[in-house]
Amino acid sequence: MADEPTVPPKRPPQQSEDRGIWDELRRLSGARIGLQRTGASLATGPLLDFKLAHARARDAVHDELDTMQLAADLAPLGMDIIVVESAAEDRQRYLMRPDLGRRLAPESEAKLAAHAAHYDAVFVIADGLSARAVQRHAQPVLNSAIPWLHAGGWRIGPILIVRHGRVAVGDAIASLLGSDSVAVLIGERPGLTAPDSMGAYLTWQPHPGTTDADRNCISNIRPDGIGYRDAAFKLADLLRAMHTRRISGVQLKDDSEQLRVQAIVAPKNDAGSKA
Repeated sequence: MADEPTVPPKRPPQQSEDRGIWDELRRLSGARIGLQRTGASLATGPLLDFKLAHARARDAVHDELDTMQLAADLAPLGMDIIVVESAAEDRQRYLMRPDLGRRLAPESEAKLAAHAAHYDAVFVIADGLSARAVQRHAQPVLNSAIPWLHAGGWRIGPILIVRHGRVAVGDAIASLLGSDSVAVLIGERPGLTAPDSMGAYLTWQPHPGTTDADRNCISNIRPDGIGYRDAAFKLADLLRAMHTRRISGVQLKDDSEQLRVQAIVAPKNDAGSKA
């Protein structure tokens, strides 16, 4: 009689246990981890979610900035607001010709000539690769940062809103206005987790030959990333450090986190010493 084939013992199913572990990790991150599968393929739910996120990212790249609405949102700050254009006349050309987004249109350069003076800083808002990012997040950040700087006696130039602008357009604007430093708030490249992430690029003594190594960057500004108050604190602190040390970029370290910790710990230590 032939030996019957040995059947391996069945292992207890661990699918529910594994799913519980991944669910716990997903609560800590927006990353797509431990996605449910059917065989070698993603399950229908995660696949559709991925396609939706991809569509939102593509839409964000092509969205146009509502400059009139943004100017209205910024009006309570009580500052001059100037809307200008880059040398890219439309969104398609802007995406195909990055160099045009780094320069102002000639008529926009002429518009700024009347506002030239000597400023400590100027703020530039550019749509970048996600207009909805600056549409949503620029005003809340400036609403905190600008009053902090004004309280320190800073001379801040008009707020510039640039259609079809890239980071380097801020260099041209600061040079034309006569500003010692520039902070460019710009929509970052949309991702599958966040199609509306905003970045801030800060530069001391910007000029046409400025490189990315000369800039400091605060990235991922949004409610689920770096919050508005934290971003405003970092922005104001970096600008102060630039003016004190007269440098920016790789030479200047962002110490704002250490300062925030000290501001929290110091009052507690004082209270303990008085007890």
